[in-house]
Amino acid sequence: MGGKMKRGILRLLALLLAFGMVAASCGSDDDGSAGSDSSATADASDDSGDSEEAEEEKTGTLSQEDIEEALEADDEEEAEEPEVSFDRSTIEGIWEEAAYNRQQMVDKITAKMDAGEWGINDDNVLKGPGGFRIDLNDCPGDWSDTHGITDSEIRIGHTTVQSGNLAAYGNLAVGWDSLNRYVNENGGVGGKSINLIIKDDGYVSAQTIEFVDELIESANVFSILTLGSPNTLAVYDKINEECIPHPFVMSGHPAWGDPENHPWTTGLHMSYSTEAVLWGTWIKNNLADKLPVKVAGLVMDNDFGLAYEIGFQDYTDKNPDVVAEYLPVRHDPAAPTLTNEVTTIDAFDPDVFISMTAGNPCLLAIQEVESSGLLSRLDAAFTPSVCKAIAAYMKPAGMAAHDWLVVGGGNKDSTDPKYANEPFIAFINSTLEEHGLDPAISLYAAGYSYGYPYLEILRVADELPGGLSRTNLMLAARNLAIYHPQIMDGINTGLSGATDAYFVEGSDFSRFDAEGQTWNQVGEILDLNGGTPNCKWDKDQGGCR
Repeated sequence: MGGKMKRGILRLLALLLAFGMVAASCGSDDDGSAGSDSSATADASDDSGDSEEAEEEKTGTLSQEDIEEALEADDEEEAEEPEVSFDRSTIEGIWEEAAYNRQQMVDKITAKMDAGEWGINDDNVLKGPGGFRIDLNDCPGDWSDTHGITDSEIRIGHTTVQSGNLAAYGNLAVGWDSLNRYVNENGGVGGKSINLIIKDDGYVSAQTIEFVDELIESANVFSILTLGSPNTLAVYDKINEECIPHPFVMSGHPAWGDPENHPWTTGLHMSYSTEAVLWGTWIKNNLADKLPVKVAGLVMDNDFGLAYEIGFQDYTDKNPDVVAEYLPVRHDPAAPTLTNEVTTIDAFDPDVFISMTAGNPCLLAIQEVESSGLLSRLDAAFTPSVCKAIAAYMKPAGMAAHDWLVVGGGNKDSTDPKYANEPFIAFINSTLEEHGLDPAISLYAAGYSYGYPYLEILRVADELPGGLSRTNLMLAARNLAIYHPQIMDGINTGLSGATDAYFVEGSDFSRFDAEGQTWNQVGEILDLNGGTPNCKWDKDQGGCR
């Protein structure tokens, strides 16, 4: 991380502490106590419960001012040079860097375990960085740290959607399994093959619950990965109560950033709350002569869409000089058309349209906004980060998708011509072809994006004292610091205990070129690594707290 970014983040953290933000957004227990490294914050929160600042910050979301403070830089200060450099222009160089980073994590965690600071202590409590802890005494009586691991395989359960309106996201599992197949063909993890057990829940939460029960009770899995915000919210309490690793949920819901109450769960995708603030950032910086503007949001009517709606409503409430009016219009996730919803939005006559939906409705939104005539009157139209995939959502819309914007979370689309010759993208596409899969389906490659860090924490955990285990996997996940070759340069990726619970906290701003079938970055990359406060999700209270 460059020196200017470090200074920015330090200023941000100082600001958060000054206003008791960390405590207000889950840094403290319900009784007011906090982790071992957060006593000052806990004390500050005792008398701030009724303050205006505490009320404003209850969502645990960065504000416009927080972003600008964090990114403020001294132009005279030069960026720090990395201690070790690697050749990222070759796949060999990428593998070499990955091995180096894994060894750094192994050495760090091992030293802390040997010193008795991390790992399982005499009280049967797993401890990690930044006050991270899991009381293993609360786990089921028949719980095993190595459950789901045999002499030959590592069993991972995965619930996903492979039917219905959002079926395209099921290709993530196919891509992830392709990466696992490559790993298995090249020695596996510590000689063990990865066995991915995939269950199609159709994006129906009741089915997710049934499949998670099955994976726990009869499939003998080591860990579980879920896809979808409503689906994961329906099961993540149980997965945590069962003490089963649940890293890298395939969703950007802010609730996955809750290491206190859901320590076994982590996210990977940029938080939807962060994305909502960055929409506002773009509006403020690019429509300055038209502020404040009217914004309409097309919202999927479930917990996924609600996270977006709440995040942008919070931004609107705090920035009336940017957004004069905000109209969220919800739609049924299974709706075959969006004509009525877009007609309502058209009558509102917004300056900015934001699609807060997912899957096929993203394509429908682009088509409906164009056919209604609204697109020609808009100053900006955003599609969400979860619909950045060109082949699945942008290309089918034809020229109607031209000039749409995205806060993309830094993800590289494998079908975007600008990335075609990058070594890791070339590796993905060639491996997909070897496995009989079509590289033109970019969500296959996106499956590699999730599988890559999962593979890294499996490899790190395998090298820790005691070998591969559930607790070692969580220590690896909560200490993750890697270069992710499918994330744009300038965006840091990693997790750090109970203090940094979000893997990606930055993004590109990109505009779609329908003729070239490419996303063109506009403006600078924004990265807020380590600055996003944790989230204790409370739907009834309107978001994080």
